[in-house]
Order: sequence, then structure tokens, then C-alpha cells
Amino acid sequence: GDGAMSSGMKCSLCTKILKKLKEMVGEDPDEAAVAAALDKGCRALGKVLGRLCKRVVKKKRDQLIQALQDDEDPRDTCTTLGYCKA
Repeated sequence: GDGAMSSGMKCSLCTKILKKLKEMVGEDPDEAAVAAALDKGCRALGKVLGRLCKRVVKKKRDQLIQALQDDEDPRDTCTTLGYCKA
């Protein structure tokens, strides 16, 4: 497991990633726009965050696409994904 990552850190990281992705996809994105943002968004977060971001995206890709298309609140999405405590 990710011993080094506290749950609070995971939560804020996840929220940060999602906020960034939401900015990138804009209003009413189609799946292609979301997929492109998932690939570009991680790079935009820099090296260390970007690596973590890529891991999250790979594991949770379908949920992330869904969340971005539904314009869900980042915090809610991260709670659903198990990164934030409800």
C-alpha cells in the first residue's frame, strides 16, 4: 500500500486532480475531451503529482470519465472513489 500517503493527503490530492481536470474539460464535455484531459491533466500537475495522478487515472478511469461528464463535485467524486472520508 501507499504507506507514505496519509488519508488526508490522498483526499486533497484527489480533489486537486479533479479540480484541474474539470477546468480542462469545461462545460458539457464529450468522452474524447474527458479522455484527453485525463492524459494531459496529469502532466500539468508536475512530476510527483503527475505520477500519482496517472496511477489514480489508470485505476479509476471509468469513474473519472463518468464524474467529469456528470459535472460532479470533486470532493463527492473523491469520496466515492475512496480517497476522501465521507
